[in-house]
Amino acid sequence: MASVSYEGATLTYPGNSEPSVDALTLDVADGEFLVLVGPSGSGKSTALRMLAGLEKVTGGSIRIGDRDVSHVSPQDRDVAMVFQSYALYPNMTVRENMGFALANVRTPKAEIAERVDEAARILHLDGLLDRKPKALSGGQRQRVAMGRAIVRRPAVFCMDEPLSNLDAKLRVSTRGEISDLQRRLGVTTVYVTHDQVEAMTMGHRVAVLVDGRLQQVSAPEEIYRAPVNLFVATFMGSPAMNLFTGSVRDGRLRIGGIELAAPQGAPERAVAGIRSEEWEVLAPGAPDALEVRVQQVEALGSESFAYGEPVGLGDDVTTTAPRVVVRLDRRQGARPGDVLAVRPVVEDVRWFDADSGDALARAGEPAAVRA
Repeated sequence: MASVSYEGATLTYPGNSEPSVDALTLDVADGEFLVLVGPSGSGKSTALRMLAGLEKVTGGSIRIGDRDVSHVSPQDRDVAMVFQSYALYPNMTVRENMGFALANVRTPKAEIAERVDEAARILHLDGLLDRKPKALSGGQRQRVAMGRAIVRRPAVFCMDEPLSNLDAKLRVSTRGEISDLQRRLGVTTVYVTHDQVEAMTMGHRVAVLVDGRLQQVSAPEEIYRAPVNLFVATFMGSPAMNLFTGSVRDGRLRIGGIELAAPQGAPERAVAGIRSEEWEVLAPGAPDALEVRVQQVEALGSESFAYGEPVGLGDDVTTTAPRVVVRLDRRQGARPGDVLAVRPVVEDVRWFDADSGDALARAGEPAAVRA
């Protein structure tokens, strides 16, 4: 096992004027599970491939432990890669697939058998070792791909969207298995996904990238509670955060019938961010409330989400999305056409500079720190 350090690591493809990964500086502790998350084209997979040696660093460096591996060949980095595609050999059994890399480096047969049996027990593949990939389910094939990486006993696991080919139910169970496996093995793991739910539920820390630049790296709950800018605020969390942009007058921003006290020193134009669960639903016609005319309801059983148009928002206030979303518990019914009176939980409102998009400090807390 070993730590990982990106030190100003940059990759610019030939013919491109802009780097795909731009001066990435990021430390991953020994034994940590770090998730790289971001939209398509954000550079997250490229950063992972740079670590694995599949892409060449054009600036800065990457270290595994105390060793600079920036120009070390992939096979000499002690890194095991798990791809989105299982890439199993169809003519080989599960046992042969899992032991193939060890056989290639002439590992003694007894040791190969021991390592494969151990990995099979960890991954609950004991009874499947003599089957071929065509006789396995998607989840079982992904576990075989994981086993192939485990038997190598690498210093670092690199996982590039390994659950993308699984159905929704299987993704939920498999991400739990991967998290549990990483805890038991204690191997430093860098995991790439575009799925924010995977990022929030699996990683010890989450690193958010966009356009090849690191935006924020923090524990999942910190990313959700205190995003450093508007991009992180809207990208992390589902449904996306409600954003209201308007003029701050006398230290207050008015949203419909609600007046919110802006942070001290807020600029003339500020953005108030309110997540769907941070609304209080009031009695119809309540004062000091924002009215939302419901257009759509997503019922999920234990909760539902009401999407609607804000009524009387004010000429000077705009919303980023055309609709406001409010989370309701199962006892709060709503139908299209209903009008909800809502008020935000004041202490949960996040504030941002409308021009720069950077988070503003609320009373009693330090300013959010950009990565």
